[in-house]
Amino acid sequence: MGDDIFGRTAVGQFQEEGIDARFVIIDPGHPSGIALINVDAKGENSITVAPGANDRLSPADLDLALAELDGDTSLALVQLEIPLETVLHIARQLASLKKIVILNPAPAQQLPSELYPLLDYITPNETEAEILTGMKVTGPDDAIRVASELRTRGVKWVVITLGSQGAVISGPGLEEWIPALPVKALDTTAAGDVFNGAFAVAIAEGMHQLTAVKFACNAATISVTRLGAQASAPYRHECQ
Repeated sequence: MGDDIFGRTAVGQFQEEGIDARFVIIDPGHPSGIALINVDAKGENSITVAPGANDRLSPADLDLALAELDGDTSLALVQLEIPLETVLHIARQLASLKKIVILNPAPAQQLPSELYPLLDYITPNETEAEILTGMKVTGPDDAIRVASELRTRGVKWVVITLGSQGAVISGPGLEEWIPALPVKALDTTAAGDVFNGAFAVAIAEGMHQLTAVKFACNAATISVTRLGAQASAPYRHECQ
């Protein structure tokens, strides 16, 4: 985080929610990452991001936190708003420790071939899946084909989110489409983040992969019926 009101507010919110913020780094030389979000009449959003301090997170910055991992730590959820070299470092370290690595490839970019075999799960949306593979995704059938392509690169499980159409999961012995519940969307901002957070919770709790995707779809569905980003995220007790 930057040493500014955005960073201080975020850390304060973490602490209020009981989230361990010991390893949040304050970078006095760069601002906190921020996003300008536009939402249209259908609840769809477009986002402009200024990465700020996020783009400065180095492998060395994470070594202290990695050194504190214990037997209760089961997984890491990683995304691409930090440098790719840092993502690779996390994946290598956690894979060597037999921890689960989930990558939400957002914002999407081409990934090095060595990263895929280090991942247990990759969770692109339709646009991100197309950027990764060059294959268009317009619905569940396309998503299953693209998921199969991603698995040939070495990732164990692929979950492709499809917005109002739900999600597809592909992994050893399983290929299935999970439709989303029909709701009136007020604001889709952070729906992908909520999906990934809920999916990570479900996997950490030991849910079967298919059940975890259903759980995450339900959490994301709740979020799109609410305005805002962080404010739209449901609590654990709201999700079934």
